[in-house]
Amino acid sequence: MISIKGVSKTIENKEILKNISLEVKEGNIFGLIGPNGAGKTTLIKCLTAIYKTDSGEVKILEGEVFDNPNIKKHIGYVADQNDYFSYFNINNLIKFYRMTYEDFNMKKFEELNKIFNIPKASSVKKLSKGMKMKLALMLNLSIMPKVLILDEPTGGLDPIAKRQVTNIILDEVATRKTTVFISSHNLSSIERICDEIGILINGEMVYKNSIEKMKKEIRKVQVVFKDKVPENMESLPGVLKVEKVGRVYSIITSRYNDAFVKKLDECNIVFREEVGMNLEDMFIYSVGGDMRYEEVLK
Repeated sequence: MISIKGVSKTIENKEILKNISLEVKEGNIFGLIGPNGAGKTTLIKCLTAIYKTDSGEVKILEGEVFDNPNIKKHIGYVADQNDYFSYFNINNLIKFYRMTYEDFNMKKFEELNKIFNIPKASSVKKLSKGMKMKLALMLNLSIMPKVLILDEPTGGLDPIAKRQVTNIILDEVATRKTTVFISSHNLSSIERICDEIGILINGEMVYKNSIEKMKKEIRKVQVVFKDKVPENMESLPGVLKVEKVGRVYSIITSRYNDAFVKKLDECNIVFREEVGMNLEDMFIYSVGGDMRYEEVLK
């Protein structure tokens, strides 16, 4: 459904994207995470054909996206800043979308607005950032997209609205098999809704995996040794870091499996407890602290 192969992009003599490749299957939700300045928005602008790539290809629905209105009409795009025509009211915007997108569904818009309750006579320039985000989501879902691309879609939203947006996205995928590509700093939402994630750092896609597989493989294990501590704990499969509090050692591994447990049990331990890590923990280890992301998520 979404295919990005070997995409690179330079802006003002700075290489922003470096040979990016990924695939997103129909009906899946792909989450893109990374620190500020990693190139997430640039990748999304290549995906939506706002930018033309310097090299590589971007295909959606098996067709090249750039300069292809037959593909673009099936793409909904909610930007991180939704600066619509300030002199429009919402009714004007609806009219504009209905003229632009042949599949615009007014009934869909009305159903979504029962949730967000934004008066259609409201002037766009008087809307808050959060209300503009809700409006953008309603408009782009109403075109009945086959692919929905979201750049920080929960920005400016309160916790209740964030949950509403998340539920709407999940319902869209469940009922219409919409393919979703989402960039967000809200890692708890990414973890909740995404099938797969990619980590973008300094313009490079340094890691891709399914959420399910990550949770199985990346674990923190707390142990207490009977006697002395083994000298070579770092040689255990996939060990990334060892921390000590009192007699308890916390071992973080990216290769938690039967082989790891067997090796650990051979170290003469009297207590062992597996602790799952959430996506935020995994991401922090991947980009911060005294460790390199290659070591954490290789």
